[in-house]
Amino acid sequence: MIFSKKVEKNGRKNVYKGMSDSVFPVLGLWLRRIAAFLALCAVFSACMYAEEGDDDGGLHVTFLDVGQGLAVLLEENGRYALYDTGPDSAALVDTLASRGVRELEWVLVSHAHRDHGGGFMEFARAVESGALRVGRLYVGPDAYAGIVRDSVLRLASRLKLPVDTVARGSVLGMRGGDAPSGGGSGAAAPGARLDVLWPPKGEGLAENAASVVALLEYAGYGVLLTADLDSAGERRLLEYSPSLRADLLQVAHHGSAGSSTIAFLSKVAPRYAVVSVGAKNAYGHPAAPVMRKLAYVVGDSSAIYRTDRDGSVTFDLVEGAGVISPAP
Repeated sequence: MIFSKKVEKNGRKNVYKGMSDSVFPVLGLWLRRIAAFLALCAVFSACMYAEEGDDDGGLHVTFLDVGQGLAVLLEENGRYALYDTGPDSAALVDTLASRGVRELEWVLVSHAHRDHGGGFMEFARAVESGALRVGRLYVGPDAYAGIVRDSVLRLASRLKLPVDTVARGSVLGMRGGDAPSGGGSGAAAPGARLDVLWPPKGEGLAENAASVVALLEYAGYGVLLTADLDSAGERRLLEYSPSLRADLLQVAHHGSAGSSTIAFLSKVAPRYAVVSVGAKNAYGHPAAPVMRKLAYVVGDSSAIYRTDRDGSVTFDLVEGAGVISPAP
């Protein structure tokens, strides 16, 4: 009995040994093949991601969540620019740093109100320390000589930033503020261009009425940036630009009832709209009638974005594909 058990035990050992000699090498071969396949998939995915991340020349327009204010970050092929800066309490420098923005080709402050230009005050330490570079500052011909305008201009002087005043007819590009080739001829030009539509030169307008309104164009698609333009300004803008159209609209004055007339919205006929607004703000923005008008004109309430509800939102303008809205 002892002998038979011993044989049985040795027999099991032989069986296991045979399995290890035949099965394990095959298993190891398959494991190596699976590992190689997964590695190949990883490389392929990385290549696809790199192609997407490297950008195909599209323009990215991000409405930053700065609370009750406005700041729009533009990015094309690794070059950045900023339309308005939000209030000085919005930690704009930290937001830019978190997005990898170390250099702004230019900053445009639409008018001399704190919720549009106050954030520029945050740039002092970042620029002086070398953490952020700003190439140029643009301001509108706002006749209001308030503390925000004075502070912005003083800081620009301290930082030795070139300052230019823009008005209707000014054209900016993404390369140091230079307009892309093609100028104002109306011919299709490579790259993004920002055409200033308002205010006209020599009008002597102030505050909201002096808001720099600009049409940002890329590959035949348009984004209309209106800052805080009021209804009277909207009517006059349409007189100057009767064929004005845009795929994407920054809703004027945070959705105030004093802007966004149905005549203006219907003329611009945007596919998407963005309201830059602070949560539970004291002004009641956006006004319910404005939201109803937007829903009527846009035709789909899901195409209306609000920074108080949706946070920062990014739209991509891609040649041949149009305006791509943020994922839901």
